[in-house]
Amino acid sequence: MPCDMFVALPPATSDGCIIFGKNADRPTGEVQEVIQVPKQDHDVGSKIMCTYIEIDQVPHTHAVILTKPAWMWGAEMGANEHGVCIGNVAVWTKLNGPDDLKERLPGMDLVRLGLERSKSAREAVDVVTGLLGQYGQGGPCAEEPGLTKWAYHNSFLLVDSSEAWLLETVASHWAAEKLTGIHNVSNELTITTNFDLSSPELVESAEEAGLYRKEDGDFNFYQVFSEESSGALSNYPGSTRYLHGKRLLKEFTSEGKIGVEEMCKILRDEPSGINMRGTLTTMACQVSVLPPPGSATPPCHWFTATPNPSTSIFKPFIFCPQANIGDLTTSPSYGADDPVKKMPRFQEQVDRKHPLYLGHENLQTLVDKDDPKGLMIVQNLQELEVKCMEDMGDMMKDFDEKMFMKVSQIFLQMCNFELNFYKC
Repeated sequence: MPCDMFVALPPATSDGCIIFGKNADRPTGEVQEVIQVPKQDHDVGSKIMCTYIEIDQVPHTHAVILTKPAWMWGAEMGANEHGVCIGNVAVWTKLNGPDDLKERLPGMDLVRLGLERSKSAREAVDVVTGLLGQYGQGGPCAEEPGLTKWAYHNSFLLVDSSEAWLLETVASHWAAEKLTGIHNVSNELTITTNFDLSSPELVESAEEAGLYRKEDGDFNFYQVFSEESSGALSNYPGSTRYLHGKRLLKEFTSEGKIGVEEMCKILRDEPSGINMRGTLTTMACQVSVLPPPGSATPPCHWFTATPNPSTSIFKPFIFCPQANIGDLTTSPSYGADDPVKKMPRFQEQVDRKHPLYLGHENLQTLVDKDDPKGLMIVQNLQELEVKCMEDMGDMMKDFDEKMFMKVSQIFLQMCNFELNFYKC
């Protein structure tokens, strides 16, 4: 699915933080929920059922907060208690084919597994690539009628408070690059010759597939595997968003001032298509601010949990002992009767709308009609977001452990404020 991911590292950022941002562009009508999963210990030899397949569980999984398609086990993006953030985007490569529909681990499952099993971005690279090698990637990536035959390969952005990694995959092959400065990804391979890690026998496999010859020169991951590799990084449908995103990121980081507000502006940009409307829509967003190692300030993660960031607000979450996001962004559960779990799959659809989604849906209807009431609500919501960001910014300057209780339900509180505006 079309998506855009961004990362900015010092010195491009304010206060030495690393900033992560991502939009989830999905089929219009697909509900994205935000859920919180606590850290857990698991019995030796236990299994975990992912979206399609069961895999070996690990002895311990970390606490995570996830933005995810409500029908899937995996996530479009999220963060864990150790300040690791991961997101994925679809990429189309020369090795895409019918085999991609075989039920394995979709990219979203790999995002969640990477977060649950890693304490750093670098460790997450190992976790995701290890699972890719053991189980493979694949399976339908949408439940909507007409889209259940849609599958793709994945690129991942893996970030923590110290570093950022770009991991690009082609079937079971992959390359990873440690990033510096600023970087954005929009549904196309971007790693060329400067990767730091790769799958075993990557070059040999490309030679055997007839995609590379030594006389071609240096092994260029993009040129070898990209579906649209006949020219520069500018001729693929995602390239317009990629180039606009690169421009916006460069503009906001030119003076080393980018923070949460600026990243939100990038994710809300409509002329570029980064904020997407149409058959595919920006259904959820995440921005994370990761203070440098040793800082007393905890990472702060901002989520919309609703479509169209231009009419949604970003709400903060901080991992702490009593953290509780409530259930206003949790979709209904259908258990064994879920059409994704019943065989054959996807034979019917169910209502997955959570309370915040329903409230925002009513608002979006008003806005689409240019109803003054809807426009007034959007203005009030924007003012609420500005005030929240100002308050959180002030709090983060002098954060100590006593403040954890104050922020433990901040996401839930903001969801309640938002719902109250929808009822006006």
